[in-house]
Amino acid sequence: TGCNVVNIDEVTTPILYYAAAIMESHSGVMLSGSHNPPNYNGIKIVIGGETLYGDAIQELYKRIIKKDFKFGSGKVNQIEIIDDYLQRVTSDVKLSRSLKVIIDCGNGVGGLVAPRLFRMLGCDVTELYCEVDGNFPHHQPDPSVPKNLEELVALVKSKKADVGLAFDGDADRVGVVTEKGEIIAADRLLMLFAIDFLTRHPGMTVTFDVKCTRHLAEQITKHGGVPLMYKTGHSLIKSKMKEFGSLLAGELSGHMFIKERWFGFDDGIYVAARFLEMLTKDKKSCSEVFAELPDSVNTPELKVPVAESQKFTIIEKLIKEAQFPGGRITTIDGLRVDYDNGFGLIRSSNTTPYLTMRFEGDTKADLERIHSIFKEQLLKLDPDLQLPI
Repeated sequence: TGCNVVNIDEVTTPILYYAAAIMESHSGVMLSGSHNPPNYNGIKIVIGGETLYGDAIQELYKRIIKKDFKFGSGKVNQIEIIDDYLQRVTSDVKLSRSLKVIIDCGNGVGGLVAPRLFRMLGCDVTELYCEVDGNFPHHQPDPSVPKNLEELVALVKSKKADVGLAFDGDADRVGVVTEKGEIIAADRLLMLFAIDFLTRHPGMTVTFDVKCTRHLAEQITKHGGVPLMYKTGHSLIKSKMKEFGSLLAGELSGHMFIKERWFGFDDGIYVAARFLEMLTKDKKSCSEVFAELPDSVNTPELKVPVAESQKFTIIEKLIKEAQFPGGRITTIDGLRVDYDNGFGLIRSSNTTPYLTMRFEGDTKADLERIHSIFKEQLLKLDPDLQLPI
């Protein structure tokens, strides 16, 4: 097409975003299947600092198929960007004490960056699956799935580490494990960041997706902020964050966006560094820090297999016909029903032929009651649905 290309080689998606942010074009393309199975591939696009998603990507695809673009001869210039990124992060983030950290990159590309960065920050680092291997021989690099963190949990406990950090395939998401082996859900990590940010930015808006715990909005309000719930999807959250001038946003999946001192894109490794900076401000352990935040009984994300052509129809029908007495209904992305003692959510997956569900309750009994209400309503609509529980 005549474009001049800067090839930054094999890097994390956030480093691609970083390169785009500091270079003149503010544009970039990332080839990545992220945490998906090895046979998947994908593309993430930034043009003029804006992330392309949804209809914009479809329009671009149509133009490519039609060859509706200019032709010319451009040049390729290869540069090394990882060292520049590492220097930028270490000049920004300072730890007040050394921590013993286990890092699980799940054989994703984060292995090229995370161990180096955390050693530069003064941490005692033990690496777990930090060799890059796109076949993912040990586990899928998806820190939002508890099963993928089992070996990290075991190693954190056996090594008596202060904290465990897990990254997804392209390192734009992070998962946290405490020294006791507790897996910290990303919405509780976001809660910790929100409380911290609000000490410096009272009244700020914090954007989060519909999957997040109801305690997150409560804590944002309690500490003088404005909670903004929006649709799931890192591009959607990023766009909404920019619209409202948010300094902080996140998703249950582990995407987190920091604009304070940083660029506002989702960067699991930078988020982890900022988390350790917070953790070292005093002598509390990781588990003690999170014990101060409200918690509840909840499920991981549950998947219901459906035909791709049916997934949106089922949700529309559920919204129209189902009954949830006593619940507060939200339909910005699927159907979320909040109660005084928990919530239930069902929505269509953006990328796969599934409905996804999540349930939360103050107690196990509350959770089971809310789940049973959803189960009853779903089976009324379609008795053949393969519900996971």
